[in-house]
Amino acid sequence: MIKSIISSGSCRPLIWLIALVAFLFSAMAFTSSSHAAGALSGYLHKVEPDDLFTGADRFGEPVGEPPIVPVLRGQELLGYAYLNSDFTSSIGYSGKPIHIVVGIDPKGIIRGFKLVDHKEPIVLIGIPEEKVVASMNALIDKDMGRVASGAERPPQVDIVSGATVTVLVMGDSVSRAAVQLIRANRIGVALAPTAAPSAENRKLDLARTATSDWQTLLGDGSVRSLRMTVGEVSDAFRAARQTIAADKPETKNRDDRFIDLYLAPVSVPAIGRTLLGNSAYERLAAQLKPGQSAILVAGDGAYSFKGSGYVRGGIFDRIELLQDGQGLRFRDRDHTRIPALAAEGAPRLREIALFVVPAEFAFDVTEPFELQMLVQRSAEGRDKSILPYNLSYVLPDSYVTKEAPPAPAQAAAPQAATPASDILSDAQVAEGQPLWMRMWDMNRIKIGITIAALLVLTAIFFFQDWLVKRPALFAWIRRSYLLFTLVWLGWYANAQLSVVNVLTFVNSLITGFNWEFFLSAPLIFILWAAIAAGLLFWGRGPFCGWLCPFGALQELTNTVAQKFKVPQVRLPWGLHERLWPIKYIIFLGLFGLSLYSVALAEIFSEVEPFKTAIILKFAREWPFVIFALTMLAAGLFIERFYCRYLCPLGAALAIPGRIRMFEWLKRWPECGSPCQRCAKECPVQSIHPEGQINVNECIYCMHCQELYHDDHRCPHMIQVRLKREKFMALSTPASRGEPPPKTVVTHNGAPIGRAGGTSESPA
Repeated sequence: MIKSIISSGSCRPLIWLIALVAFLFSAMAFTSSSHAAGALSGYLHKVEPDDLFTGADRFGEPVGEPPIVPVLRGQELLGYAYLNSDFTSSIGYSGKPIHIVVGIDPKGIIRGFKLVDHKEPIVLIGIPEEKVVASMNALIDKDMGRVASGAERPPQVDIVSGATVTVLVMGDSVSRAAVQLIRANRIGVALAPTAAPSAENRKLDLARTATSDWQTLLGDGSVRSLRMTVGEVSDAFRAARQTIAADKPETKNRDDRFIDLYLAPVSVPAIGRTLLGNSAYERLAAQLKPGQSAILVAGDGAYSFKGSGYVRGGIFDRIELLQDGQGLRFRDRDHTRIPALAAEGAPRLREIALFVVPAEFAFDVTEPFELQMLVQRSAEGRDKSILPYNLSYVLPDSYVTKEAPPAPAQAAAPQAATPASDILSDAQVAEGQPLWMRMWDMNRIKIGITIAALLVLTAIFFFQDWLVKRPALFAWIRRSYLLFTLVWLGWYANAQLSVVNVLTFVNSLITGFNWEFFLSAPLIFILWAAIAAGLLFWGRGPFCGWLCPFGALQELTNTVAQKFKVPQVRLPWGLHERLWPIKYIIFLGLFGLSLYSVALAEIFSEVEPFKTAIILKFAREWPFVIFALTMLAAGLFIERFYCRYLCPLGAALAIPGRIRMFEWLKRWPECGSPCQRCAKECPVQSIHPEGQINVNECIYCMHCQELYHDDHRCPHMIQVRLKREKFMALSTPASRGEPPPKTVVTHNGAPIGRAGGTSESPA
């Protein structure tokens, strides 16, 4: 059957679709494999020795692991070549590593570099590669030995407007790799002398867990702050001779707050419990690896410390954590948004972020560290002017104990990492109103609109018989509701449900259920409560057919495609029926994976294009965008292609949907035998040829109910109408039991009596 379909050419769009999907997954597989690739020998053939050291004429044999290669002039050793991605992460905007071969001399001074491979779309399209490479010239002749010893901060590369993330990743990876080489004594650099090590080690005082309040934390230095006005920043740009940026303030009033920036290590028990609340801190502590730390960064004012780089490329390009000559830029996977601080007296801040410091950074919270913020303003044309501001932090002595260095002990077994997105959803204020209640209070308008929309949908379902008898009105209502679901519920409120919600719920039942965890996201909670109730009445249809923003996007784009006469592909029933189980297989795979690791299941749940198309609005790495667009493109030919065959969330809802208690979709005895009209016209082919509706696949679009009541399209109703018309034509009012019509006899326009009677005269 399939062979005949393909040979007939009717499924040619489907063939192209399958080929495109196969190419996409091959590209994604190549992307993941390219992260692992990065051996210096694989890129050395793209570099001439003279590119790294003036006068060099050959490379020696690779030494060590990761390998470095001697660079020679005759028999003279000029230095070594290393590949940045061999030593540290260099994943950029594209989601792939940026490979740079760097030359460093035996004194630890960078002498040259060459960009040998990248997949950055910013560089490939629009911005010359030479301009990006030139921004790295600030690293040339920099003494990385002083950086490795902590005597200097890592050098700052020049920012290229439109390629900020790319340039920062390149500079950071080159510097961090050089520091690692020097500290490992791979190139023979003698580090600058530092203070003699103390006979006592500073360790966190884990016994101190008492909470305090916001003012106390500020007063004793537990929370450090950096406060600037718009005028102060403008003066700083002017002092740096960047007059164009100085004349482009964020607000007109010089005294307006530019930013109030706050920094605190919330992995310190007393600080974390005060700022996050006891419940959230305990959850955070349980999920951090041994020795791993987390910091809280908060800000308010005209300037955002987050920027938009983390949305486009997954990297926070405006802030960097600095310690001991090393720098770290956080990625979106390290970040959790905090809606409000739990500390008593804490201000309401516009941006509050929790960052989990990756274990490989070897961050020591008891040692001094800095948070560097880059202030960016537009300059001439597309260029940007940059000013760095550093917020220093030293943990107060009251949080540490001093003791002799402990004897070496066996390292603790590593624990599975948990995404930062799971850490703080149940944060609770230490005193007073719980945080989830404050979240509901802050989102009152959104909550009201969502509840009103659910009430409207309930009315649509309860009065469906009246509506479907008026197809034009019903079509207008349905498309308007889908547009609301897509634009407001999805793109604006970001209330797109995901299979991750299901996996998290099941995991919480196993590990310890807490209502506050789910109540902290009001719209998501309300939608899940409504869907749970709807499963008892209608199955999965209310969500899949009406409340899913991505489903709405598929249906609306297909409607536009049909308006433009895009050919619609209808798969044969046998093939269609065998493609149904794919989404159930995907869901069961994710469910089984979540029992092993929720974090790993979240990674594989990217099979859902919801985050790309709805939450991030396609502002994401290209493989994810291509996958989402591929699903939408398939939906132009096969309506709701993704919903039918691939959606694990739809499969997860279909399973409990079997317990529904009512049958709201009506059928005639003739449905399926002999009439096949509903089965052929069902947009998602959820009606069997035998006539019964598969509620597991039904999206409750009610098209079959329109046909059910239509006496010009439904064969049963056509027969009812014809019998009624024939009866009316052959019968008389008297035979139908109707009263005879009443007529009035007139004379010269005035009534004189009733027909068959006499008129009465006035007395």
